[in-house]
Amino acid sequence: MQAVEIRIINQSSNPLPEYATGGSSGMDIRASLDSPQTLQSFERALIPTGLFIELPSGYEAQIRPRSGLAIKQGITCLNSPGTIDADYRGEIKIILINLSTEKQVIQPGDRIAQMIIQKVEKGVWKEVEQIEPTGRNAGGFGHTGKQ
Repeated sequence: MQAVEIRIINQSSNPLPEYATGGSSGMDIRASLDSPQTLQSFERALIPTGLFIELPSGYEAQIRPRSGLAIKQGITCLNSPGTIDADYRGEIKIILINLSTEKQVIQPGDRIAQMIIQKVEKGVWKEVEQIEPTGRNAGGFGHTGKQ
């Protein structure tokens, strides 16, 4: 696995994002809160992290839900995966929603999402009169059926 250097400012009291295991593809990121924040059922909130990053050109950071938080508390990320572009320099904030039927509390320092660093390829449009057919063609949304 190739490592890429990412410049970071950490204005929170939390440790830097880190990989939980050697095989992890996502780094856990934490809530930077002064006090606990309650999310009512189906309420969403923008949670600060206190992190500011400088990604190299040609890379993005993706923000994804944490599976444990989703299954245990019903909390997930909206706009998922969220994209942090290489030229963004603002604070990373996470849009969380409580999909459970009970209120849930986010504590300062809670691991609320994971960040994945990815290379980005740029697409260049080439207008044509027709595109190559496939066995699937326009079939979608359940086209392949259940196996």
